[in-house]
Amino acid sequence: MSIAASPNTRIEKSNQRRVAFATVIGTTVEWYDFFIYATAAGLVFPQLFFEPAGSRIGLLISFASVGISFLFRPLGAFLAGHYGDKIGRRAMLVLTLSLMGAATTLIGVLPTYDTAGLLAPVLLLLLRILQGVSAGGEWGG
Repeated sequence: MSIAASPNTRIEKSNQRRVAFATVIGTTVEWYDFFIYATAAGLVFPQLFFEPAGSRIGLLISFASVGISFLFRPLGAFLAGHYGDKIGRRAMLVLTLSLMGAATTLIGVLPTYDTAGLLAPVLLLLLRILQGVSAGGEWGG
């Protein structure tokens, strides 16, 4: 006896394909952003944000700013999971994506140490923390 695919099965497979495609695109963009930030951290951030610390220490601090976002991902996953249960997973996903986009944009327009002094590297680190929380929220939500 042959069982034909029901219309609901076709819709579910279509939704699964869309979700899989969106997931691949989102992950690709996230890792591309990581790659670009890590490249900038090695090439220009030591001079733009951490120059008073010296070239070697500035480079170490710059690379530490790459890693700091990973420390905050579990917090983002916890928060998104908790609030996702209360206000909805979709709303949390939209919020985390918006926060990630805003933090990334603000990093692109940050003033340098020469312009803003100590505020510039502090803002850079805070925005990296926000990116970490947002990335964790995307996975945890």
